[in-house]
Amino acid sequence: MAINPKKLFKMQMAWKQFNDTHPKVLPFIKAVEAAGIREGTVIEIRVETPEGEKFESNIKVRQSDLDLLKGMKEDI
Repeated sequence: MAINPKKLFKMQMAWKQFNDTHPKVLPFIKAVEAAGIREGTVIEIRVETPEGEKFESNIKVRQSDLDLLKGMKEDI
């Protein structure tokens, strides 16, 4: 499978723009990764629209979740 250099460049530029706009995201992800997500870890997600509508959810990580992520990493 060949990599399209033009698409790769566009993705790199989009990532740089995202990181410039949201500078705390990458350090947050790196800190979480360094601490390690283990079985029993709770991941919470909260979204609030500009109109004030809120959506919240969480998951408690299971071993099967970790196995899935590991398999996905190996396939990349």
